Amino acid sequence: TAPAMFPIRDENPQIRTPYVTYLLLGLNIAAWVLLQDMGSGGLVASICRFGLIPADLLGPLDISNLPERLPCRIDGQANWSTVFSSMCMHGGWMHLIGNLWFLRIFGDNVEDAMGRARFAIFYLLCGLAAAAFQVFADTGSPIPMVGASGAIGGVMGAYIVLYPRVHVH
Repeated sequence: TAPAMFPIRDENPQIRTPYVTYLLLGLNIAAWVLLQDMGSGGLVASICRFGLIPADLLGPLDISNLPERLPCRIDGQANWSTVFSSMCMHGGWMHLIGNLWFLRIFGDNVEDAMGRARFAIFYLLCGLAAAAFQVFADTGSPIPMVGASGAIGGVMGAYIVLYPRVHVH
């Protein structure tokens, strides 16, 4: 098997201060601290409340098909705000640290290339697209989706397209 690859840094200095990247890092940390109780007692409740649950989002569902024991209450009441809030929720410390690490390493250069406003819109659209694909992969899923991984995956894809020859350690 191939060794695991975890980026330490890149050889691609940014020109401008990456304010949007810092704001996104701050939003994720704030959500972890203020809404998710830093992963302690309120973690499951916060994931159920702010995570995106496809079965709830898409409205009327057949409760008879759901498993008996679920971590979250499913009522079929669409809460569209979870499409956005789920992008700041995380399932644990390693999930949070991994996402923020990749955003910090690659986000600054992508923001530099796109400009602040375009980068913010791009990040949001990548997160929305990832959520849409996940929801439509299993529209009746009672499992909450959380994390910035879809948006950060888009940032990483943009980095590869924009800087295909930059060395990443």
